[in-house]
Amino acid sequence: MKSAVTISLVPEVKGGPFVFWDGLESGCRHAGGLGFDAVEIFPPSADALNVKEIQSLVSSHGLRVAAIGSGAGWVKHKLRLTDPDVVIRRAARKFIGDLIAAAGELGAPVIIGSMQGRTDMGRNRAEVICWLEEALVELGNLAARKGQVLLYEALNRYETDIFTRQSEAAAFIRGIHATHLRLLCDLFHMNIEEKCMAETLVEVGPLIGHVHWADSNRQAMGWGHSDAGAIVKALRLVGYTGYLSAEVFPLPDSLAAAQQSLESFRRWVSPALS
Repeated sequence: MKSAVTISLVPEVKGGPFVFWDGLESGCRHAGGLGFDAVEIFPPSADALNVKEIQSLVSSHGLRVAAIGSGAGWVKHKLRLTDPDVVIRRAARKFIGDLIAAAGELGAPVIIGSMQGRTDMGRNRAEVICWLEEALVELGNLAARKGQVLLYEALNRYETDIFTRQSEAAAFIRGIHATHLRLLCDLFHMNIEEKCMAETLVEVGPLIGHVHWADSNRQAMGWGHSDAGAIVKALRLVGYTGYLSAEVFPLPDSLAAAQQSLESFRRWVSPALS
């Protein structure tokens, strides 16, 4: 398994669960200096991703790009894949499609979390899920053409009411035969929704494509009450070799959160067994 840390380029969500906030160059410099393997980037749009500059920047700091987040599509642009307005749904697909094009050049997958939307009051759940299925199949195929998978993140009940548990999301993916769709298992969301995170990870193991390495309080791992040892054991059991990416609050500050995230990774993930 490999370590990663998040960098947000979206001022509208300042203070949210991302470790670094002071630009891509600063974030990469800190990440590389600390010894992370990769960075996960949260851009305002695909236009903010200068592929050649990013390739040069991560290379100079001994890093890779672990993933690209699409959440700004919702928090900044108010786009959802399941919006009742077909024009907004199309705009949401284009927003993510543009990210997939850029991310593919960086050798990275795109994450779909908050842009999935929710079933607002009075809406037909089956119709909402149908819209989500259409979008994920289309975007998954686009990612496949770029040599990547598409990462779908089941969020907790306070952020969506579509799929909140990993088993539900896994059943959905299997049911629509989306071969290039994988689960992003965020340990913070799982702490809220799952009876046993380790057992759930084993259950959905073949579909795990990315992991957000966050403790129960959404702070750096080791500063809450999650059983990191059991989580890593489960991931090893299913043969997961991808990223454990720190998507956590920058508390007490960005550098401390990054250091603790990496220290916890090194404590529970032995390089010899990764």
